[in-house]
Amino acid sequence: MRSVREFRQGKPGFYPDQSIYAEFACAEFGLTFRDLDGGSGLIFSVASEAKSLHFGAGRCSWYPQNNATASTLASDKYFTGRILDEAGVRTIGGEYFFLHDRYRAHRPLGHERADALAYFRKLGGSAFAKPLTGSRGDFAQRIHDEASLIQHLDDVAKYYDAVLIQPIVEGVEFRIFLLDDDALYCARKYPPFVRGDGVHTLRELFAAHNDALRARGLSPVSPGDSDSSLDAVLAKGERRDIPGRMNLSAGGTMVLEAAPSEAAVTLAKNAARALGLRVAAVDLFAGIGGEPGAAAVIEVNSNPSIRLLEESDRGDLILKIWHHTFHAMGLLGV
Repeated sequence: MRSVREFRQGKPGFYPDQSIYAEFACAEFGLTFRDLDGGSGLIFSVASEAKSLHFGAGRCSWYPQNNATASTLASDKYFTGRILDEAGVRTIGGEYFFLHDRYRAHRPLGHERADALAYFRKLGGSAFAKPLTGSRGDFAQRIHDEASLIQHLDDVAKYYDAVLIQPIVEGVEFRIFLLDDDALYCARKYPPFVRGDGVHTLRELFAAHNDALRARGLSPVSPGDSDSSLDAVLAKGERRDIPGRMNLSAGGTMVLEAAPSEAAVTLAKNAARALGLRVAAVDLFAGIGGEPGAAAVIEVNSNPSIRLLEESDRGDLILKIWHHTFHAMGLLGV
């Protein structure tokens, strides 16, 4: 088996991961890969001797075996929560709130900005907020006072129409990746961090971290500009975690590990079944409140990235995922 690294060589930095993995899988399974956009990788075809199909990368759905309705429902974090609650799958809960007056005539009362403040108070003045249909950890953060919430809503409103506000839950975060009813892998998530160099202040390290996030189209972290502790200089090699979002794209890390329990795997499977997804990455908290068996679904991803597998040198798992896709779409036999 050739390595994914061979297929990444020579590609521009912006070239989509999924297109690289598709080309890698095509070479392994004897299919023909064609980039259809002059080398951007954003649209490509895969062909067998009998059939040809088009695929997209970027913001396109990467897994055509997931039907459009299931994928769309999963992309809305509140809809996902309601469906899982109905199926008896434990979730974190939360409420959604709109950030603009547009389409107000088409929605029920109780979901406007003023209602968001009231709900925040109901949660005790601390909450986790994120865009209702966001991804990659964009604008996902803990908020601990009303002024910060108002600023957060203003910032999010520049890019999104609505937010989900949830209670803060303490637990260990995992991702379980499912193909139909097979838990292909589990990964533990760790927060982003900055590392000291003995020269720059925390404030300067955060600024560099934020510049990198903005370059990838993501919101910056908000460490609190008035916090005098940010003027401290970390010793060389000293690490400071950035709490909140754990996404790889936001600077977090994931490590392949065994699932925390069979109960957690069952929870993930039940979540994917409830939504009708054939491919899903279920993010969940385990060990909530220090109780080993307590787990709850955070969200369900119908279009999950698999960059972790490349970084972990698990090309075999990338091939399993693409074999599932090609087989489901009639490009491969059993």
